[in-house]
Amino acid sequence: MRSVWALAAMAALSVLTASTATLAGEPKQGGVLRMYHRDSPANASILEGATYSVNVPFMGVFNNLVIYDQHIAQNSPDTLRPELAESWSWSGDNRKLTFKLRQGVKWHDGKPFTSADVKCSFDLLMGKSQQKLRQNPRKAWYSEVNEITTNGDFEVSFDLKRPQPSLLAMLASGYTPVYPCHVSPADMRTHPIGTGPFKFVEFKANESIKLTRNPDYWKKGLPHLDGIEYTIIPNRSTAILAFVAGKFDMTFPTHITIPLLKDIKSQAPNATCVVEPTNVSTNIIVNSSSAPFDNIDIRRAMAMALDRKAFVDILFEGQADIGGTMLPPPQGIWGMPKDKLETIPGYGPNLNANREEAKKLMQKAGYGPDKHLAVKVSTRNIAEYRDPAVILIDQLKSIYIDGELDVVETANWFPKVARKDYMLGLNLTGNSVDDPDQSFYENYSCGSERNYTNYCNKEIEKLFDVQSQETDIAKRKPLVWEIDKKLQEDVARPIIFHARAGTCWQPYVKGVTIMSNSSYNGFRYEDVWLDK
Repeated sequence: MRSVWALAAMAALSVLTASTATLAGEPKQGGVLRMYHRDSPANASILEGATYSVNVPFMGVFNNLVIYDQHIAQNSPDTLRPELAESWSWSGDNRKLTFKLRQGVKWHDGKPFTSADVKCSFDLLMGKSQQKLRQNPRKAWYSEVNEITTNGDFEVSFDLKRPQPSLLAMLASGYTPVYPCHVSPADMRTHPIGTGPFKFVEFKANESIKLTRNPDYWKKGLPHLDGIEYTIIPNRSTAILAFVAGKFDMTFPTHITIPLLKDIKSQAPNATCVVEPTNVSTNIIVNSSSAPFDNIDIRRAMAMALDRKAFVDILFEGQADIGGTMLPPPQGIWGMPKDKLETIPGYGPNLNANREEAKKLMQKAGYGPDKHLAVKVSTRNIAEYRDPAVILIDQLKSIYIDGELDVVETANWFPKVARKDYMLGLNLTGNSVDDPDQSFYENYSCGSERNYTNYCNKEIEKLFDVQSQETDIAKRKPLVWEIDKKLQEDVARPIIFHARAGTCWQPYVKGVTIMSNSSYNGFRYEDVWLDK
């Protein structure tokens, strides 16, 4: 076995608080962090969640085997840190990943953490356990894992069908906590038990979520806060007014638009605000297995009619990114270069020519000035979805498509699109790690629960496997770009833009880092403290 991580675990963990202490003085203990939440999650189970509306309040309840350094904004292989695992190593053929586990860790109910809990968690995710998740949106992440084996209470191994270097990245995602064996998936939806810095107190749907400090946390001296309280306020303007008035210590992460950020800074000039890419793409989903969108000409016409720059200018005052499936550079490691992107139909600079070609495709499909296609455009009932959906409906008018907005509450949105109960949708796809395996297998592989469009191309799926096994990043990038280009040309899930969004906190809130290439991985909050 060759070692990949040889640093002493506690030395590595001490680094996590070093920058905070140096920049902001000695952290103070106590206080409750008050934050608003943008909507009411369907339940409290991160493994079943398909939105960071679940990650934000509940990530602090748990730990992962490994985690991205919570104080470095850009996630990368170099920022992986041990959590419930003290160390890890790959076998010589890269088909076995073994973790040495931390001893003395307890679940919030006092029971000990062991390798059995790791095996239970991943057997659950792989669909191999008797108990089942109600939703399992990331099952495709583990399609190359043969089995999870344990060696005593404090060693666990992932046995792979083939090499998959990205497995570590996916294990570090905020979507990959370890669950306890002794608590059922049903109970985890309503009263989650973890090993993390905060213990669950209560979740009142449409009202609030409350966490309290875990006094027995295995990272000694953490967390600094006594608790975190989230007040659910779906109206963004109302929530921001409350933040400006001092009722909240922090906004919901990456929730503030560029125009609203200016309002906050003018009314609360001492607030700290940052804007970062979220690694969330706004895209069109189409039910390609049902008429009329089983016709690829109609799908291509829609993609060619998009004025992506208009979306970016209207919603972000120019501060968002145009790209394919992967997050564009420089924050994104795997995004296509601009010159390659502009060779894809619909991405070129000549919008008028693109729309004329789109009209021809619609006419070929039987539509035109005297016969429009009427469709419902379904989207989730929060501003990040509704606002671009309105722009999309307006743009589609230019190619004889008349859209009617159909808003769906959060609790119903993901089940609705997972069962393909829609015609056309405006969707946001959050990529919980900046790695092609996560995006390609989760969103585009045949049969994945998160493949909302029924797109299935076995030839491209073979290319997924080729890039996945490549350990050399320089060699892997061109493979990824070619796949991304093919996905856009196939109109698998037309990408409109990649968002940037703001987060603000009061000047007395210390130790906050907002991730720049995945907003899903930075909500542990164990190092956050209040200087007041």
